[in-house]
Amino acid sequence: MAKALEGKVALVTGGGRGIGAAIVRRLVEDGAKVAFTYSKSGDTARALENELRVWGADVLAVEADSSDADKVTKAIEHIRAHFGRLDILVNNAGVAIGGVVGEVPLEDFDRQFSINVRGLFVASQEASRSMADGSRIINIGSVVAERAGFPGYAVYAASKAAVAALTKGLARDLAKRGITVNTVQPGPVVSSMTDGLEDLVKPYVALERLGRGSEIASLVAYLAGPESSFITGAAITADGGFLA
Repeated sequence: MAKALEGKVALVTGGGRGIGAAIVRRLVEDGAKVAFTYSKSGDTARALENELRVWGADVLAVEADSSDADKVTKAIEHIRAHFGRLDILVNNAGVAIGGVVGEVPLEDFDRQFSINVRGLFVASQEASRSMADGSRIINIGSVVAERAGFPGYAVYAASKAAVAALTKGLARDLAKRGITVNTVQPGPVVSSMTDGLEDLVKPYVALERLGRGSEIASLVAYLAGPESSFITGAAITADGGFLA
């Protein structure tokens, strides 16, 4: 029996660790050939690439800082040349820099928007130019787009709200080609972003625990597959009841 994503090629930005690595693993399990970008986590990314290749997976790790439009564009060109096509783009690369409004340097503001919003747009723009009809773009947003939750996350929340809005616009732009564009909005998930925050966050989550990267990856895999063909422009929350 063929796997759901057999014959498809996927790119996961920021796929070297955390939620991104979980998504890479799941897409491989579902039969896709997978490329992923990384920036600072080179050793971790190469270890993941080598591990998956031992399993027999067709994977490719590419260094590309999502804040650098030229590097993002060249990475996608390289991936397209290597695999011959690109069917699924998962815009996962992101950064969160805390700070209350009176203390946030503009450099921190610009960095969050350059990666979380501009980098996502550049990747979507470049990928969509050669994607076949019926392809998939999946953006990783956050529940903070709807509820900041705690002081110090105004800029990060604004960047993720921009992702949700951009998703709707891209969905309209690409609908005639059958390319769906959706946002997955995770709640608190075990990752480097939540290190040391579990006890603070758990009381606000209805399920009283943080999510796992594999749980977010399962939702991404569904949106990447054939059964999600009538879902586009949506923001789908997986937050354990954080917004309930």
